[in-house]
Amino acid sequence: MLGAEMIEKLKEYGQEHLIQYYDEYSEEQKKNFERQLLELDFSYLDVYEQKMAKRKRENQEETKDCVSVSEDVYEPLLAMKIEEIEKNAAAFDEAGIEALKQYKVGAVLLAGGQGTRLGFDKPKGMFNIGVTKELYIFERIISNLLEVVKKTECPVPLFIMTSEINDADTRSFFKEKNYFGYDEKYVFFFVQSMAPSVSYDGKFYMAAKDQISLSPNGNGGWFSSMVKSGLLAKIEAMGIEWLNVFSVDNVLQKIADPRFVGATILSGHPSSAKVVRKASPDERVGVMCKKNGKPSIVEYYELTDTMMNEKDSEGEPAYNYGVILNYMFRVKELIAINGNTMTTHMVEKKIPYIDENGVQVSPQEPNGYKFETLILDMINMLDDCLVYEVDRKREFAPVKNKEGVDSIDTARELLQYNGVEI
Repeated sequence: MLGAEMIEKLKEYGQEHLIQYYDEYSEEQKKNFERQLLELDFSYLDVYEQKMAKRKRENQEETKDCVSVSEDVYEPLLAMKIEEIEKNAAAFDEAGIEALKQYKVGAVLLAGGQGTRLGFDKPKGMFNIGVTKELYIFERIISNLLEVVKKTECPVPLFIMTSEINDADTRSFFKEKNYFGYDEKYVFFFVQSMAPSVSYDGKFYMAAKDQISLSPNGNGGWFSSMVKSGLLAKIEAMGIEWLNVFSVDNVLQKIADPRFVGATILSGHPSSAKVVRKASPDERVGVMCKKNGKPSIVEYYELTDTMMNEKDSEGEPAYNYGVILNYMFRVKELIAINGNTMTTHMVEKKIPYIDENGVQVSPQEPNGYKFETLILDMINMLDDCLVYEVDRKREFAPVKNKEGVDSIDTARELLQYNGVEI
């Protein structure tokens, strides 16, 4: 039976619609739904209220012909360029290989999403990027990691973050494919935490009559999700000091790259980020910078004309290095910041839901907000970050879209350019 305390809480937050079908449930459905309500984080509604109030203030300022001035101060963050990396390659390689041989480095694959934008209703990593043969995105990632294993003669512990949506499919796919030749004793799955979604008027969406709408809570939730899953104890027991975090999107990225690992360790910084030179000043990528004296990432839509046209001492664009979602973090710093409150971003999305008549709706336009934490905010919570340049033609082939920029076709072209048989 639904408790009076929960009913009162729903009334307090104006969310009584969540239980409109409760009397229709079977006993099993009631138990399951009560668990959903107990796990539902109502604090997201506070985030919604705060964001909407801020937008209202900003709109009022605009109507008064006032210019809202950000208090944030941005400045360029110098990168370790390819030329400098090559000069120090021997020292970086030695330090990186030594750390990998001592199992001080783990790899974390962020694979909680589906291949929806590719027209593929399965985990994105299961997508076949091949043309003349089967070549799955997951297969490419494991192949890249196996190159490091061959070089060091030691397996790299691999932690794969799934989501409630794709966890079963991902685990069974790896098992079916025999982990693509990787030692399964060093592969650990964990499920990303979920967040609710809300309509424009602040009502939690329902995905079905007995199911609250939930989605993965953004790439910034990866470490807290690892901790929640109990994997921190394993990380500490294995003596892992560094975690290389990367996205499933990029089929060319190097993982636990000894040179990158060594450069990070020798720099003394608690984090590092692989970056590529931007293809153009207005390329739609996040750019490494400093924000209020801390390392950060400024999104492409936040770059002002002044920032885009600013030059460094060598006459090159000052904000010139786009992130490719391949980072190193020192574990002890991650533990230190894990209890800190991360910024929750509210992102406008198309959210499937059931309407007031219980009819399933798949909107063609954005109809509400999802809540996400972002890895860029983790960078900003640390004292420094090594910005490490890589050759975009060698290490950056994202598969984000079905056609056009960063698409299946562009990724295939880059794979062939690098001698990968597809």
